[in-house]
Amino acid sequence: MSVTHVIATICGLLLILLALQDGFETIILPRRVSRKLRLARLFYAFTWLLWSLPARKWHPGNQREYYLGYFGPLSLILQLVLWAWLLVLGFACLQWGIVSPIGTPDHNTSFGTYLYMSGTTFITLGLGDVVPLSGVGRSIVIVEAGTGFAFLALVIGYVPVIYQAFSRREANISLLDARAGSPPSASALLLRHQHSIPEEIIAYLHEWEHWSAELLESHISYSVLAYYRSQHANQSWLGALTTVLDVCALILAGVENVPTKPAKFTFAIARHAAVDLAQILNVTPLKTHNRLPPEDFARLRTMLVQAGILLSDGATTEKRLTQLRAMYEPFVEGLAQYLLTTLPHWINEPGQVDDWQTSAWDHFLESSPRTVDRAIRGE
Repeated sequence: MSVTHVIATICGLLLILLALQDGFETIILPRRVSRKLRLARLFYAFTWLLWSLPARKWHPGNQREYYLGYFGPLSLILQLVLWAWLLVLGFACLQWGIVSPIGTPDHNTSFGTYLYMSGTTFITLGLGDVVPLSGVGRSIVIVEAGTGFAFLALVIGYVPVIYQAFSRREANISLLDARAGSPPSASALLLRHQHSIPEEIIAYLHEWEHWSAELLESHISYSVLAYYRSQHANQSWLGALTTVLDVCALILAGVENVPTKPAKFTFAIARHAAVDLAQILNVTPLKTHNRLPPEDFARLRTMLVQAGILLSDGATTEKRLTQLRAMYEPFVEGLAQYLLTTLPHWINEPGQVDDWQTSAWDHFLESSPRTVDRAIRGE
């Protein structure tokens, strides 16, 4: 056995172990892997960089969201193909490295022949035109066929889990549309619940506490979900998470007659999700602009007071709110720049229309859903 064959044998074993370990950590292992040098992490860092490069030159809108929306599902397929290719290549290198005798129709053997045999074995095609002739070669073929069968079973189970987690995530984001606007904002959520504060807000924050916990666990276990875009251009999991943090921070800073403990619990798990997901995606925290300058805070206070929602002393409340915002805004801002997502504003623009009011059918209706409030009032 020559030095070349020895190197090929070692490389084959390393490729097999690399693919199996990365697949196990990504699909089966239900916890975060802190090691930075991982195949999956390098794969997503490289492919996202290439895919998002042209989108960074486009203006935010439906066209860019449509393009970026392809990355999540496509990267999932490419990752599975990468693992399969590494396993096929690894077993081919192993068979070729140990100079395993094989039978071929034309009695000619090359590395391409071993690669062909490995491919047909891995996908359990079993044509039988190229077969191993030694006991060691047959044993390797059996192991590879079993690996291919197990890989197929894992893929069949893996993809539905991804889409179930995605569906659960998006359900609450869709509910946020009517409750907090499109895109959502902390001011809109409080103003739309002004007559049911604090009871409904407390219950709603409890729901988002569970949503944030599920977001954290699912996106740590399956980081590809972070790249899946929402159905509408002005909705995203990051925007929803930021809105929840904004609401909790405002309540903790000093909204009168609203208990702070539910907001504290929700704020804790939501911030945990933002920080850990930034770490998982290797995103550096940023602080490039102030999302709530003093003039906007004064405007926010006026809007809330006019709706009967009172804040504590102005200077104290603003100072506490600034301190709370500093605990999470650098992380969500870093994630927004990395994922090319726009963070929600604290105050929605006047006359902003929600997504549920902008169906294409509304252009043909005599009465648009935008008049629903007037209809309820009998106007």
